[in-house]
Amino acid sequence: MIAEPMIEVTLRVAKSLSEVAAEAWDACANPAACAQGNGAAHLVPANFQDSELAEQYNPFISHEFLSSLESSQSVGGRSGWQPLHLLAEDAKGTLVGAVPCYVKSHSRGEYVFDHGWAEAYERAGGNYYPKLQVSVPFTPATGRRLLVRPGPQADAVRGALADSLIDICRRSDASSAHVTFPTRAEWDLLGSRGFLKRTHQQFHWENAGYDSFDAFLAALASRKRKTIRREREDALSAGVSVHWLTGSDLTESVWDAFFEFYMETGSRKWGRPYLTRPFYSMVGEKMRDRILLVMAKRNGRWIAGAINFIGSRTLFGRHWGAVEHHPFLHFELCYYQAIQYAIEHRLARVEAGAQGEHKISRGYLPTTTYSAHYIVDPGLRRAIEDFLKHERAYVAAAGAELADAAPFRKE
Repeated sequence: MIAEPMIEVTLRVAKSLSEVAAEAWDACANPAACAQGNGAAHLVPANFQDSELAEQYNPFISHEFLSSLESSQSVGGRSGWQPLHLLAEDAKGTLVGAVPCYVKSHSRGEYVFDHGWAEAYERAGGNYYPKLQVSVPFTPATGRRLLVRPGPQADAVRGALADSLIDICRRSDASSAHVTFPTRAEWDLLGSRGFLKRTHQQFHWENAGYDSFDAFLAALASRKRKTIRREREDALSAGVSVHWLTGSDLTESVWDAFFEFYMETGSRKWGRPYLTRPFYSMVGEKMRDRILLVMAKRNGRWIAGAINFIGSRTLFGRHWGAVEHHPFLHFELCYYQAIQYAIEHRLARVEAGAQGEHKISRGYLPTTTYSAHYIVDPGLRRAIEDFLKHERAYVAAAGAELADAAPFRKE
């Protein structure tokens, strides 16, 4: 086994992204896009197979997105998400690594559920909160969490960041540290560092090089193909039209309408929507060319919409809302329009958020996602470790079973 090289880095924490220069953060978070300019973020590799090797732009770990959450007070304040970002700097003071981290006083907005762990620990007399959460708030999308500037010491810096999370956890009042939706490579690294490994399931659509939506439908079994066509027709049958808005189309009046949808649907779904109205203005200004709003209009007014963020290879569907409810309109705006956009813009996949077995019949297949958990208390750690062994086996078996229900033609 080859030992990691010795490195000289200074580790510190920042209580706000305003303490970190955007260029320095993005050189760690999205180095290829940062090095080549903003336009590089939208270059899609011609060969989908080879693109796994390419550095990818992920909108959610960018300084623009994370700072918008803070500046809009969607996190911080009384939200229960207090920024405590971990930074690694070399001897020259250059930022060589970063971790988006938050001190949490609850478990809401994470999409990886540990409420049962918290309740059990507190019944036993422990304090589960505060805990450390390494994630993109309110965003169940896979991406790097140990953000490291490329270079010969990148692996060593990554390891130092992982170890520092444990050190911060042990030296503070935090019961645990949770890294949610990291990459598979980071999941394995964290596991080797003493984090417990957990698996989850989402449903993603993969582009097999389709040149049109009809080409995608042709790959499906006849019955599934007919169902999708009927759902798309029914969604628009009441005189609904669909519009793709991005860039300069994202006006304040459009954001007003979309925020109304978000509040109406989010209040019913979550009880308390997380994002504030200023967030949409801020992120819409900073990332307008990386946002796609799929909006529905009827009788001259906006009635529903879904927000997507555009990566270098992936269209990330986030949330939707509506003030009028029409059959299958949710499927049309969130799933079918996303597929159509990805095909026309030669994106490799669509990630449509957490949960949702109903997505399978619409071409979204089960995909394993990951989280890693460091638990300080030995007793709680043993109990969770045993639970996760069984849960990983269940997730794997369920994924295999669900994959058999895929709507594609059996060759």
